[in-house]
Amino acid sequence: MVATRNIVLLLLCVTVVAPIVLYTDRLGTFKYPFGEQEFIDDVTAFAVSAAGSGHLNILPQETSTVLKEPIGVLYTEGTTNPKNLPHGLHLTQPGEHVSARVLSATNEGGQTKGENPIKLVTEGIDQRNQSSYLEKADITGDVVNGEFAIDADDNEGKIAKSSQASDQASETMDTKHEQQHTESSSKVNRKGPILSETDRHNDQPPSDAWVRQLKDQLIQAKVYLSLQGVRNNPHLTRELRARVKEVSRTLGDASKDSDLPRNANERMKAMEQTLLKGRQVQNDCAAAVKKLRAILHSTEEQLRVHRKQALFLTQLTAKTLPKGLHCLPLRLTTEYYSLDTSRQQFPNQQKLEDPRLYHYAIFSDNILATAVVVNSTVAHAKDTSKHVFHIVTDRLNYAAMRMWFLVNPPRKATIQVQNIEDFKWLNSSYSPVLKQLGSPSMIDYYFKTHRASSDSNLKFRNPKYLSILNHLRFYLPEIFPKLNKVLFLDDDIVVQKDLTGLWSIDLKGNVNGAVETCGESFHRFDRYLNFSNPLIAKNFDPRACGWAYGMNVFDLVQWKRQNITEVYHNWQKLNHDRQLWKLGTLPPGLITFWKRTFPLHRSWHVLGLGYNPNTNQKEIDRAAVIHYNGNMKPWLEISIPKFRGYWTKYVDYDLVYLRECNINP
Repeated sequence: MVATRNIVLLLLCVTVVAPIVLYTDRLGTFKYPFGEQEFIDDVTAFAVSAAGSGHLNILPQETSTVLKEPIGVLYTEGTTNPKNLPHGLHLTQPGEHVSARVLSATNEGGQTKGENPIKLVTEGIDQRNQSSYLEKADITGDVVNGEFAIDADDNEGKIAKSSQASDQASETMDTKHEQQHTESSSKVNRKGPILSETDRHNDQPPSDAWVRQLKDQLIQAKVYLSLQGVRNNPHLTRELRARVKEVSRTLGDASKDSDLPRNANERMKAMEQTLLKGRQVQNDCAAAVKKLRAILHSTEEQLRVHRKQALFLTQLTAKTLPKGLHCLPLRLTTEYYSLDTSRQQFPNQQKLEDPRLYHYAIFSDNILATAVVVNSTVAHAKDTSKHVFHIVTDRLNYAAMRMWFLVNPPRKATIQVQNIEDFKWLNSSYSPVLKQLGSPSMIDYYFKTHRASSDSNLKFRNPKYLSILNHLRFYLPEIFPKLNKVLFLDDDIVVQKDLTGLWSIDLKGNVNGAVETCGESFHRFDRYLNFSNPLIAKNFDPRACGWAYGMNVFDLVQWKRQNITEVYHNWQKLNHDRQLWKLGTLPPGLITFWKRTFPLHRSWHVLGLGYNPNTNQKEIDRAAVIHYNGNMKPWLEISIPKFRGYWTKYVDYDLVYLRECNINP
């Protein structure tokens, strides 16, 4: 028995312990199947051959680089279309696989070092966790081909360079370690189809891909022409200048690829070949960086100037009356004064003070705009005989406004046209704003253009603010002393539904019924009022919700009871130096009707058609009133085309007065 036990123990030792000892010994004596120096030599030779094929950076190859974390984007087979690559990057030849690492071209001091980028990559192979890092690089590396990448950050202006030599080195190393990285490769294969499906889903090339590439080539060519290394080569300089002229002529005013001539692709290829020569010749990285920064600064300055000019011209256009609309009141005025006195009167004048009817207040000097407001309101009214329109205009347009509605009566609705000059009670001794608007300092503020630079917001210098018509909305009880409720309408609105329901809304003791506009953060009190002034900060909430003029229901009974006109006068006196708010009627309206405004449903009044082309279409279709607030009024050429039809359908362009003045849709 003892002998049998000893035999069993011996067999156990041989079958269990011996393999462990042998395996441990092999691990201790394991060597790489290739030497490190041999690997470096192979990769260096491979990178040099790639460089000789023309894949060179705009910076010299001997420039030092520092390895950084690869950007987490994977471009799979579905993204090999050049139009799908990030702007400014070139694509390698078909069949090539590049696993790129983004390398920085400058150190902290902005100076370059002369170390070999291949050596920097290979020196870290024996470090801890290097293999996992390379696997991550293979999965998330960008496919970029040795191009100059400029960061868009204005403050930093950093320059980054991706080194093709290190890309090829990693490719060689991945080939030799193919069996060791089977697991990680399978992960890539599993993720690849998902990303490829996403790329194929977004495989819509931009319509201006070639245009942008040609512009980029022009920038690169101008940079090369400014570098000493290129200037010292007369032949290359002449060739670059010739290419610049060719590409400039090819581009012309093209904004999309379809605008380019047929030979655009040939010109692009020719320019690329010339740029490759420039990359081989130039050797001054600091000069290239300096030139690019100068170009960036110059472009930003030009953009600032053009934006300022565009703003000025837009404001000028908004203030300018088109020729046709200037002609119209002249013709109408001539016709009006040729009528007999008996024919100059409107019918149904007994309805003007009947509080049981629906009364509208419109204050405007624009005849055609006022006509659209009246026509669109009447078109959707259930019983037009119960609607009364009170129009107040200035002396210049009084006769023309009357003549228009005498010739074009709005069905059975009642019309009243008044001249603001006939309001004898409205004078500078009663109205502080009238006194301020007529002061020399205010006129100087508006019309002294050489001082316009003191205020960056040009819209506050629109002379329309000098018109008392804009402030007449604060004197409704004085204008309509026998009415209980009035619907105020701006002249740049269009009515799309019956508005009689507004008179039945209970304002719950408030004076003003309006649609709030604080769905966006910039439509709050702090946008309109100066909260650095202690008087404003003490009495109002900067985050309070603003509301819109344009369609407002005013309870004139509550107005008189709460003495709203006097509240308005007091605040106007405090703002004599314009320190509480700039000019206009909305800021004093927010103050005057503070905690006296009832919020109406948003569907009653939709704004933005005069400045925002992205105004929600569904909201427009549901709205009872649409408002062209902003500079792009529907009667101007700068109006938003897709919104103009809502306005023009209420203008009869076949009328003789419109044809004579060449007013067309």
